[in-house]
Amino acid sequence: MSKKVLLNGANGKMCQRIKELIAKNPAYNMQVVAERNSGDNNEIKDIDMVIDFSLPAGAEEGFKIAKENKIPFLTGTTGLSDKFIEEMVAEKNIAVFFAPNMSIGVYSFIKILKTAKEMFTQGYEVSVHEIHHTNKKDAPSGTAKKIAREIKFPIEEITHERLEDVIGMHQVIFKSKKGDEEITLKHNAINRDLFANSAIFIANWMFTKEPGCYKMKDYIKEKQNA
Repeated sequence: MSKKVLLNGANGKMCQRIKELIAKNPAYNMQVVAERNSGDNNEIKDIDMVIDFSLPAGAEEGFKIAKENKIPFLTGTTGLSDKFIEEMVAEKNIAVFFAPNMSIGVYSFIKILKTAKEMFTQGYEVSVHEIHHTNKKDAPSGTAKKIAREIKFPIEEITHERLEDVIGMHQVIFKSKKGDEEITLKHNAINRDLFANSAIFIANWMFTKEPGCYKMKDYIKEKQNA
């Protein structure tokens, strides 16, 4: 029997694309049976999972619904408060998945950046820049903040742009202080399906997990060992 999904942030581009992909692919074994947006008060029952791509306040609402129904909660919403993130990390009654970016490629990109930072420690200046579409509310992006934390770069020095039709680009530059070379590492999301399909794959994986908080490294580690 197909798993019944609530899309939280249903009017957003990500949830709309997830809905389309689920409808097109019976192999996903999921069906969208309920939709809501931040602030909605509609009663939600008889669901198996909450998939959330909304706003910070909406994510907290979706998390509450998941806990009330004792079902898994997956969120890719960015701009979340530290308090709410800590609440998800500490959750022991339902399975929770939180990632500011659902791309497996971005996870690998960050690992590459950490290695590069070790290589270019001396004699190089580092900069972090991100570009997203004009509808993105938070800046810098959650992914850019994660990159900064992982390579020990000041979050307040991240630069950003909002341009029409740019899904998401993250770039880190290592520039020689002598001015004789510049190494640029970049991840560019070409199609939103990258995130939507990944979210669906992870959601299906979540149905097999015990209560607790999971992150991208947990998903990748298990798939690599399978």
